[in-house]
Amino acid sequence: MRIVLVGPPGAGKGTQAVRLAEKLRVPHISTGDLFRANISRQTELGKLAKSYMDAGNLVPDEVTIAMAKDRMKQPDAARGFLLDGFPRNVSQAEALDALLQEEGIKLDAVLDLEVPEDEVVKRIAGRRVCRKDSSHVFHVTYSPPKKEGVCDICGGELYQRDDDSEDTVRKRLEVYHTQTEPIIDYYKAQGLVVTISSLGPVDEVTRRALEALKREDATK
Repeated sequence: MRIVLVGPPGAGKGTQAVRLAEKLRVPHISTGDLFRANISRQTELGKLAKSYMDAGNLVPDEVTIAMAKDRMKQPDAARGFLLDGFPRNVSQAEALDALLQEEGIKLDAVLDLEVPEDEVVKRIAGRRVCRKDSSHVFHVTYSPPKKEGVCDICGGELYQRDDDSEDTVRKRLEVYHTQTEPIIDYYKAQGLVVTISSLGPVDEVTRRALEALKREDATK
Protein backbone atom coordinates (compact mmCIF):
# COMPACT_ATOMS: atom_id res chain seq x y z
CA MET A 1 0.00 0.00 0.00
CA ARG A 2 1.00 3.61 -0.60
CA ILE A 3 -0.11 5.73 2.33
CA VAL A 4 0.25 9.30 3.56
CA LEU A 5 -0.01 9.75 7.33
CA VAL A 6 -1.33 13.09 8.61
CA GLY A 7 -2.33 14.55 11.94
CA PRO A 8 -1.46 17.38 14.32
CA PRO A 9 1.67 17.40 16.48
CA GLY A 10 1.13 15.06 19.41
CA ALA A 11 -1.19 12.74 17.48
CA GLY A 12 1.37 9.93 17.66
CA LYS A 13 2.31 9.93 13.97
CA GLY A 14 5.92 8.90 14.57
CA THR A 15 4.96 5.95 16.76
CA GLN A 16 2.15 4.77 14.52
CA ALA A 17 4.19 5.25 11.33
CA VAL A 18 6.87 2.83 12.54
CA ARG A 19 4.31 0.26 13.72
CA LEU A 20 2.12 0.47 10.61
CA ALA A 21 5.07 0.31 8.21
CA GLU A 22 6.27 -2.84 9.95
CA LYS A 23 2.82 -4.45 9.86
CA LEU A 24 2.28 -3.53 6.20
CA ARG A 25 5.88 -4.44 5.27
CA VAL A 26 6.58 -1.16 3.52
CA PRO A 27 9.30 1.43 4.27
CA HIS A 28 8.54 4.31 6.62
CA ILE A 29 9.63 7.50 4.85
CA SER A 30 9.78 10.57 7.09
CA THR A 31 10.92 14.07 6.19
CA GLY A 32 13.33 14.13 9.13
CA ASP A 33 14.96 10.86 8.06
CA LEU A 34 15.27 12.14 4.48
CA PHE A 35 17.08 15.26 5.63
CA ARG A 36 19.38 13.37 8.00
CA ALA A 37 20.24 10.70 5.42
CA ASN A 38 21.01 13.18 2.64
CA ILE A 39 23.02 15.45 4.92
CA SER A 40 25.04 12.57 6.43
CA ARG A 41 25.79 11.15 2.96
CA GLN A 42 26.62 14.67 1.75
CA THR A 43 24.47 14.34 -1.35
CA GLU A 44 23.92 17.43 -3.47
CA LEU A 45 20.40 17.69 -2.05
CA GLY A 46 21.76 17.23 1.46
CA LYS A 47 24.30 20.02 1.00
CA LEU A 48 21.61 22.28 -0.39
CA ALA A 49 19.22 21.52 2.49
CA LYS A 50 21.99 22.10 5.04
CA SER A 51 22.83 25.48 3.55
CA TYR A 52 19.25 26.64 4.17
CA MET A 53 19.13 25.08 7.64
CA ASP A 54 22.47 26.62 8.67
CA ALA A 55 21.15 30.02 7.62
CA GLY A 56 18.08 29.48 9.80
CA ASN A 57 15.75 29.25 6.81
CA LEU A 58 13.12 26.68 5.87
CA VAL A 59 14.18 24.12 3.27
CA PRO A 60 12.26 24.96 0.04
CA ASP A 61 9.53 22.61 -1.12
CA GLU A 62 11.43 21.69 -4.28
CA VAL A 63 14.36 20.30 -2.24
CA THR A 64 12.07 18.24 0.02
CA ILE A 65 10.14 16.99 -3.01
CA ALA A 66 13.36 15.97 -4.80
CA MET A 67 14.51 14.01 -1.73
CA ALA A 68 11.15 12.26 -1.47
CA LYS A 69 11.20 11.41 -5.18
CA ASP A 70 14.66 9.86 -4.88
CA ARG A 71 13.64 7.82 -1.82
CA MET A 72 10.41 6.51 -3.35
CA LYS A 73 12.40 5.19 -6.31
CA GLN A 74 14.49 2.92 -4.09
CA PRO A 75 13.88 -0.85 -4.53
CA ASP A 76 12.35 -1.36 -1.08
CA ALA A 77 9.57 1.12 -1.94
CA ALA A 78 8.53 -0.69 -5.12
CA ARG A 79 5.56 -2.40 -3.46
CA GLY A 80 4.54 0.56 -1.31
CA PHE A 81 5.54 3.09 1.32
CA LEU A 82 4.23 5.11 4.24
CA LEU A 83 4.93 8.85 4.05
CA ASP A 84 5.22 10.67 7.38
CA GLY A 85 5.67 14.47 7.36
CA PHE A 86 5.37 14.71 3.58
CA PRO A 87 3.42 16.26 1.99
CA ARG A 88 3.27 19.12 4.50
CA ASN A 89 1.16 21.50 2.43
CA VAL A 90 -1.10 21.51 -0.63
CA SER A 91 1.75 22.51 -2.94
CA GLN A 92 3.72 19.42 -1.86
CA ALA A 93 0.57 17.27 -2.21
CA GLU A 94 0.13 18.43 -5.79
CA ALA A 95 3.80 17.73 -6.49
CA LEU A 96 3.45 14.23 -4.99
CA ASP A 97 0.46 13.53 -7.24
CA ALA A 98 2.52 14.61 -10.25
CA LEU A 99 5.43 12.36 -9.19
CA LEU A 100 3.21 9.34 -8.74
CA GLN A 101 1.47 9.98 -12.04
CA GLU A 102 4.86 9.99 -13.78
CA GLU A 103 5.49 6.52 -12.33
CA GLY A 104 2.02 5.28 -13.22
CA ILE A 105 1.05 4.68 -9.59
CA LYS A 106 -1.25 6.37 -7.07
CA LEU A 107 -1.91 6.65 -3.36
CA ASP A 108 -4.14 4.06 -1.72
CA ALA A 109 -5.10 6.08 1.34
CA VAL A 110 -4.44 9.14 3.47
CA LEU A 111 -4.68 8.16 7.12
CA ASP A 112 -5.76 11.11 9.28
CA LEU A 113 -5.02 10.68 13.00
CA GLU A 114 -7.60 12.76 14.82
CA VAL A 115 -7.04 14.07 18.35
CA PRO A 116 -8.68 16.95 20.30
CA GLU A 117 -6.51 20.06 20.60
CA ASP A 118 -6.59 20.04 24.41
CA GLU A 119 -5.29 16.47 24.38
CA VAL A 120 -2.44 17.49 22.07
CA VAL A 121 -1.40 20.21 24.51
CA LYS A 122 -1.68 17.79 27.44
CA ARG A 123 0.42 15.14 25.66
CA ILE A 124 3.24 17.43 24.57
CA ALA A 125 3.37 19.97 27.42
CA GLY A 126 3.45 17.10 29.93
CA ARG A 127 6.62 15.55 28.52
CA ARG A 128 9.78 15.62 30.62
CA VAL A 129 13.18 14.68 29.19
CA CYS A 130 16.33 13.57 31.01
CA ARG A 131 19.25 16.01 30.73
CA LYS A 132 21.77 13.15 30.87
CA ASP A 133 20.10 11.00 28.20
CA SER A 134 17.39 12.50 25.97
CA SER A 135 16.11 9.01 25.10
CA HIS A 136 14.75 8.79 28.66
CA VAL A 137 11.33 10.44 28.36
CA PHE A 138 8.58 10.64 30.97
CA HIS A 139 5.17 12.27 31.20
CA VAL A 140 3.71 14.00 34.23
CA THR A 141 0.35 12.24 33.69
CA TYR A 142 0.83 9.13 31.55
CA SER A 143 4.26 7.88 32.68
CA PRO A 144 5.43 9.91 35.67
CA PRO A 145 8.83 9.24 37.28
CA LYS A 146 8.90 7.65 40.73
CA LYS A 147 10.41 10.86 42.08
CA GLU A 148 9.31 14.17 40.62
CA GLY A 149 11.99 15.76 38.45
CA VAL A 150 14.34 12.77 38.61
CA CYS A 151 14.95 10.16 35.88
CA ASP A 152 14.10 6.62 37.06
CA ILE A 153 16.80 5.15 34.81
CA CYS A 154 19.93 7.22 35.47
CA GLY A 155 19.01 9.75 38.13
CA GLY A 156 19.41 12.70 35.77
CA GLU A 157 17.36 15.87 36.04
CA LEU A 158 14.08 15.87 34.12
CA TYR A 159 13.11 19.07 32.34
CA GLN A 160 10.58 20.44 29.87
CA ARG A 161 12.08 21.29 26.48
CA ASP A 162 11.31 24.74 25.09
CA ASP A 163 9.56 23.07 22.13
CA ASP A 164 7.21 21.35 24.59
CA SER A 165 5.95 24.46 26.40
CA GLU A 166 2.22 25.11 26.08
CA ASP A 167 2.74 28.39 24.19
CA THR A 168 5.03 26.69 21.68
CA VAL A 169 2.64 23.76 21.26
CA ARG A 170 -0.25 26.10 20.50
CA LYS A 171 1.89 27.95 17.94
CA ARG A 172 2.78 24.62 16.31
CA LEU A 173 -0.92 23.79 16.16
CA GLU A 174 -1.62 27.12 14.45
CA VAL A 175 1.01 26.29 11.82
CA TYR A 176 -0.54 22.82 11.36
CA HIS A 177 -4.05 24.26 10.92
CA THR A 178 -2.81 26.87 8.44
CA GLN A 179 -0.32 24.87 6.37
CA THR A 180 -0.93 21.13 6.71
CA GLU A 181 -4.60 20.63 7.57
CA PRO A 182 -5.75 21.89 4.13
CA ILE A 183 -4.24 18.78 2.53
CA ILE A 184 -6.97 16.74 4.23
CA ASP A 185 -9.64 18.53 2.19
CA TYR A 186 -7.40 18.22 -0.88
CA TYR A 187 -7.30 14.44 -0.48
CA LYS A 188 -10.95 14.17 0.59
CA ALA A 189 -11.83 15.49 -2.86
CA GLN A 190 -10.02 12.42 -4.22
CA GLY A 191 -11.84 10.07 -1.85
CA LEU A 192 -8.62 9.00 -0.15
CA VAL A 193 -9.00 10.16 3.47
CA VAL A 194 -9.53 7.62 6.24
CA THR A 195 -9.97 9.28 9.65
CA ILE A 196 -9.46 7.46 12.95
CA SER A 197 -9.22 8.56 16.55
CA SER A 198 -5.71 8.46 17.98
CA LEU A 199 -7.00 8.43 21.55
CA GLY A 200 -6.38 5.35 23.67
CA PRO A 201 -3.55 2.82 24.04
CA VAL A 202 -0.94 2.69 21.27
CA ASP A 203 -1.83 -0.92 20.37
CA GLU A 204 -5.50 -0.01 20.07
CA VAL A 205 -4.76 2.93 17.73
CA THR A 206 -2.60 0.65 15.56
CA ARG A 207 -5.38 -1.96 15.40
CA ARG A 208 -7.91 0.75 14.55
CA ALA A 209 -5.68 2.08 11.77
CA LEU A 210 -5.02 -1.33 10.22
CA GLU A 211 -8.73 -2.16 10.19
CA ALA A 212 -9.58 1.19 8.58
CA LEU A 213 -6.91 0.74 5.91
CA LYS A 214 -8.10 -2.81 5.25
CA ARG A 215 -11.64 -1.57 4.72
CA GLU A 216 -10.40 1.20 2.43
CA ASP A 217 -8.35 -1.26 0.39
CA ALA A 218 -11.32 -3.62 0.08
CA THR A 219 -13.45 -0.89 -1.52
CA LYS A 220 -10.97 -0.31 -4.37
